[in-house]
Amino acid sequence: MAMFEVTLSADRSELIDGADAYQLEGPLTTFFRLGGSRTVIDSWSTRLASFRTVDIVTIRRVGSVSGMGAPVLPTADETELVAA
Repeated sequence: MAMFEVTLSADRSELIDGADAYQLEGPLTTFFRLGGSRTVIDSWSTRLASFRTVDIVTIRRVGSVSGMGAPVLPTADETELVAA
């Protein structure tokens, strides 16, 4: 499992421990723990945290994805994503 650091526009940052992936859900960006050996977000995934997408400045993966065949967002080449 990975850990994501989310920097928000209010000069605040949050660490999301145990998150494997994140995705947009309407106006929110939500972080998930995937179920078992799954590599996609589905009905077995657990929501860990949500933030208003417009408030997010950066999302950075801090930990590594272990026990999975392929990395989940962000990819191995993307260590930092900047929200537009």
